[in-house]
Amino acid sequence: MQTQNRIHFLQNIILINLLLISTASYATEAIINYASLAQPVWSQHGMVSSQQKIATEVGVEILKQGGNAIDAAVAVGFTLAVTLPRAGNLGGGGFMLVHLAKTNQTIALDYREMAPLNAFRDMYLNKDGSVDKNRSRFHGLAIGVPGTVKGLTQALEKYGSMSLQQVLQPAIELASKGFLVDRDLALSLKRSIKRLTRWPATAKVFYHGDGSSYETGELFKQPDLARTLQKISRQGASAFYRGEVASKIIDAVKLAGGNMQLDDMSNYQVKIRQPVSGNYRGYRIDSMPPPSSGGTHIIQILNIMEQLDIASSGHNSAQTIHLMAEAMKRAYADRSEYLGDPDFVNVPVKRLTDKNYSRQLYKQISADRASSSKDIKPGLSSYHESPQTTHFSVVDKWGNAVSNTYTLNFSYGSGILAEGTGVLLNNEMDDFSAKPGVANAYGLIGGDANAVEARKRPLSSMSPTIVFKPGSESVFLVTGSPGGSRIITTTLQIISNVIDHKMNIAEATLASRFHHQWLPDKITLEKGFSADTINLLKQKGHQIDASQWAMGSTQSIIKVENGWAGASDQRQSGTLTLGQ
Repeated sequence: MQTQNRIHFLQNIILINLLLISTASYATEAIINYASLAQPVWSQHGMVSSQQKIATEVGVEILKQGGNAIDAAVAVGFTLAVTLPRAGNLGGGGFMLVHLAKTNQTIALDYREMAPLNAFRDMYLNKDGSVDKNRSRFHGLAIGVPGTVKGLTQALEKYGSMSLQQVLQPAIELASKGFLVDRDLALSLKRSIKRLTRWPATAKVFYHGDGSSYETGELFKQPDLARTLQKISRQGASAFYRGEVASKIIDAVKLAGGNMQLDDMSNYQVKIRQPVSGNYRGYRIDSMPPPSSGGTHIIQILNIMEQLDIASSGHNSAQTIHLMAEAMKRAYADRSEYLGDPDFVNVPVKRLTDKNYSRQLYKQISADRASSSKDIKPGLSSYHESPQTTHFSVVDKWGNAVSNTYTLNFSYGSGILAEGTGVLLNNEMDDFSAKPGVANAYGLIGGDANAVEARKRPLSSMSPTIVFKPGSESVFLVTGSPGGSRIITTTLQIISNVIDHKMNIAEATLASRFHHQWLPDKITLEKGFSADTINLLKQKGHQIDASQWAMGSTQSIIKVENGWAGASDQRQSGTLTLGQ
């Protein structure tokens, strides 16, 4: 019976993803060998899982040369800046979770973008008090001080084993000699042509002289980016944060109306933080702490789910979706009130992730009826404490692991490129609360804790996560995803699919996803859920949005007997997991 159920599950997965792939934002007509997707990639030694094939191959080559997981991760990060320019970046920022097997230590590196010194609370408000969305998204004022270069170079310096020259060389060669445009890049450039060609320096790099877009199979070179990477290779992060490159970035920001200064660049610092940690059915979960909201709320939702028999109610059944959505609502309500940059506000992480608090929230949930979001408020009585992002996961033969998520925020960020550098600049300032109670581009509501303030880091949903085996300190699962506000729930479902529903990592990745973020008050479903399931959810009082878009692009690696197994999400084309 169990074998028959597994066959039915795989058949459903194929049908679901035939629908999913037809609606994925950058994989509209991708051709997939579904038989191969039923089983994960396996390797006895190291493994790399990323959203872009060339970057994965670069990471695996670093492992083959004797590099560790951190060496490979840094090489992948710099390569993605060349081969996946809509999300991979030098001009953005992100979070890296590093597990060192030898010392059994997990470190959280916060290289999130930072507000310039001249930023202030109401900088995006018009005279009438309304929010000017253009200024926070497509303007020089939208650009935060980038952290990627310092984050990656510092990770390598502290935890890597290879030189900066060694790990940067593949990215330099790909930028200077060029690479063949894949379908994902060609489609994304065509879809972004109106916004990107608004800026002459950006148009010059990403489009032909006659204004036409690159086609699949064309050679794409980025000589300015190659020179910037070469400078970083020789001089380290200072080549980016001081001198000519920094000056050109500031010139581009000011030309677009921004107020960033050279001192903002030279004063940028990476923060080493303590991971937020929890326990779910015996598995230890380590994830990113604030200014990411991801780790806190993944653990909070899992704590609520632990009160439920999710396995018995069935994967993606109406009852399971209902109960998980109710947990999600309460976590996102808390996010709106309590989460921000811990260097500026006292974030009550311990209270939010406390199992007793989750038991209180669980008691509010009816098994038969949906709660109205207007009746759900941030739950602590008092307290004293991005869809175009990309994620990659790396493990090595020594048991070290890296889970990294970084971003420009929107696809191609602000669209503004610093002329002569090849560096696209983020629009991460939109992740602040421009005005308390007003949603950002992802529909997320924020409050005073995430208000704009000089040198503050905006709140994020990025959720690089590492899961450890029960009764052991060894890595079990490395995962994460892009997806804006849906990153938290996407990563959560990978964890639940593996632990609660005993799926292999390919099945867990392919399974249809759902999302609730408190406001707006609706469950968003990917394609593939049955009409019966949708009707049962409606009967419980849920509003349903049958999404036309796929959710996330997870890149996951899991420990199996005698090695590692991994899977890249086929919701995006061009992804690849590869073993050493």
